[in-house]
Amino acid sequence: MTDQNNPNNELHLQPEELVQLIEREESGLKIGMVGNYPDTDETRMLLTPEACGMLTSAGMKVYMEQGAGVDVSFPDASYAEYGVKIVSRDEALKAPLVLSYAPLRAKDIKKMQKGAGLLCMMGSTLFEQATIKALLSHHITTGCLDNMVSHNDEQVFANIIDEIDGRGAIMYAQEALSYLGGGKGVLLASVAGLNPCEVLLIGIGNEMIAAANAAVAVGARVTLMDNDISALQVAKSLCGPLVDTIAIHPRVLYNKVKTADVIITGLNTRNFEFPKNLSAAMKENVYVLDLNETHPSISVPRTVAMAISNALVNFLDELRLKDSFDGMLATTPGVQCGIVTYNGKLVDKLIGSYLSMPSVDISVMLSGAAN
Repeated sequence: MTDQNNPNNELHLQPEELVQLIEREESGLKIGMVGNYPDTDETRMLLTPEACGMLTSAGMKVYMEQGAGVDVSFPDASYAEYGVKIVSRDEALKAPLVLSYAPLRAKDIKKMQKGAGLLCMMGSTLFEQATIKALLSHHITTGCLDNMVSHNDEQVFANIIDEIDGRGAIMYAQEALSYLGGGKGVLLASVAGLNPCEVLLIGIGNEMIAAANAAVAVGARVTLMDNDISALQVAKSLCGPLVDTIAIHPRVLYNKVKTADVIITGLNTRNFEFPKNLSAAMKENVYVLDLNETHPSISVPRTVAMAISNALVNFLDELRLKDSFDGMLATTPGVQCGIVTYNGKLVDKLIGSYLSMPSVDISVMLSGAAN
């Protein structure tokens, strides 16, 4: 309806009304997203342009470091199309909540707002005293996504990376066995009249399950070994009858190593060290990969970004509904599992033990704050 005294429907606000309007426009979760350090081999990222668009549509504001999406083959313009503001790294670090796939280094932490939040994946940088001291002095709430647990007790973010690493390991193996990859020029799969390649997986967990299923899918003959029978029973149910699940026994291990074309090792249920003397039993052109030292997912960072985005958008939307990182922590025990530093205190016992620094129980801190 047109105001007769204001035929052009111009908006005339009193000073206090203008302040309220500005506050409403400035409200909403502000997120800064930074790229990877150029002197590392890290390529992975947490959000795609489309995921950022879902956040901005929900009223959040996303500030991304210029060129941060280059590793996932997304130019700045792709993010800008979805409402992302392209800024300098320093400006992105000033946001109340900062996203970085790898943990930030001390020099960048010191550029963050005091009391801000940092979401990243667990990395060796968090086991450095300089990093922890910077986080504590700036009262940064640091959350490692891959240590967080969902409402149904699943480590959603860790599971995504594990699956991609496992499938990527088989991709690495096939490339290494090919002629172009410097191998003997064979397929993992069989063809009429030929045996398939033998893939030996030593270890258990999501990475190995994914690797086993990926190897079976391309036609390889797969054996999965571990030193815990109950873990092997679970693996058998997840992999199906085409994967042989066998307990680690010296003689059996020797025979499997001797015929394997691909050997991939990971974490075992109980401590296990691959015997060095078995190296002499390996085939001349065997491909060996240790998933404790290598992350094949760095070769497919765009897949990682797309997969992580699906979970992270929901996470950030819940955080927005709960008003803040503190609100999320107070009501979501699974998120507490991934917190490293909170309110100027170290709350990760493992890091505290490694660095000989005191740590406190975050649940105690939160209950004290509530009281």
